[in-house]
Amino acid sequence: MTTSHRKRRQQRGVTLVELLVVIVILGVLGTIIAVNVLPAADQARTQAAATQIDNFSQALQSYYLDHSTYPDNSQGLEALVTPPQGLRTAGRYRPGGYLGGNSVPADPWGNDYVYNYPGEFGQFDILSYGRDGRPGGEGPDADITSWD
Repeated sequence: MTTSHRKRRQQRGVTLVELLVVIVILGVLGTIIAVNVLPAADQARTQAAATQIDNFSQALQSYYLDHSTYPDNSQGLEALVTPPQGLRTAGRYRPGGYLGGNSVPADPWGNDYVYNYPGEFGQFDILSYGRDGRPGGEGPDADITSWD
């Protein structure tokens, strides 16, 4: 072979077929990853909401021990981070509140938790409406509650 022929052979680029094969392989890998990772993210959000509801329940129990009552519906979960107006036992309110942080966190989907006192299923009810933000649903759209 001549030197010019070798140079041309070394300078060859990627063919269209090779490029298409790489694109197909990347598409298949992306699909496999999406199918396996997306459900895990929904499960993690559901578990995070259940854990946060448990944290609220424990904080409400501490609030009850200090004040002999739970916050009413108008005070809501905000009473765990800020002393409610007119609290008769304000001197017993814990410095820093009953939850870490300055505000009540939203659920993993960015919606507010629902708090009811007195509760229909317990002393109080706390729930997240899940991914869709509406009552009911299945899978990641299902409600996450304090009484389950």
